Amino acid sequence: MNLIVTCEHAGNKVPDCYNHIFTELKDVLESHRGWDPGALEIARFLATEFNAPLFICEVTRLLIEPNRSLHSHQLYSEYSKILFEKEHDLILQQYYFPHRKGVEELISKASKPTLHLSIHSFTPVLNGQVRAVDVGLLFDPERKSETEFCTKLLHTMEQELPSLSIKLNEPYKGTDDGFTSYLRTKFPDQEYLGIEIEVNQKYIGTAQWELISIGLKEALFDVLSESFPS
Repeated sequence: MNLIVTCEHAGNKVPDCYNHIFTELKDVLESHRGWDPGALEIARFLATEFNAPLFICEVTRLLIEPNRSLHSHQLYSEYSKILFEKEHDLILQQYYFPHRKGVEELISKASKPTLHLSIHSFTPVLNGQVRAVDVGLLFDPERKSETEFCTKLLHTMEQELPSLSIKLNEPYKGTDDGFTSYLRTKFPDQEYLGIEIEVNQKYIGTAQWELISIGLKEALFDVLSESFPS
């Protein structure tokens, strides 16, 4: 099994040439709309523990959304949509395609199957609704390998982290438009498993955040050892 770790919303950096767009938007940049706080920490931890390649996007998703397809209306935020088309093209070439093409090319060259872990975090309250999930495992139920892997991972994580609510395809659907959804169109089930891992941001800065990282690592190790013994 070949393992790749990515973090599409690793930071909220604004390139100097686009500072004028976000001058008055510091609060938005710091919020969950600007990035996924804590996600990079977990992604780096897992990549290190499994000696896996790590791909990250540190430019704010408010400039370009690397976890959306080119046809998505969410590709640019309401702030970056005002830019001219030629600037959009430049942003794609500088920040969008290098990340996505780099991952896709590595999967193409790597031994099969490949497990792609896309690490994200989510705000505990959205539109006034409290989310009752602590860790979400997102996948495509129509893909047998992903379904079996996430089912095993769920049960193992529940043993590692019994006090947490761990759910399949929550708080989002694994088939929603995203990087893993795109890669499923390029690689068949037996060659590619694209799993998004979503962690509740309410645990950032607490001891539980580290326990989640360690529990996730231990569960992944157990499931990988069982499902893909070397």
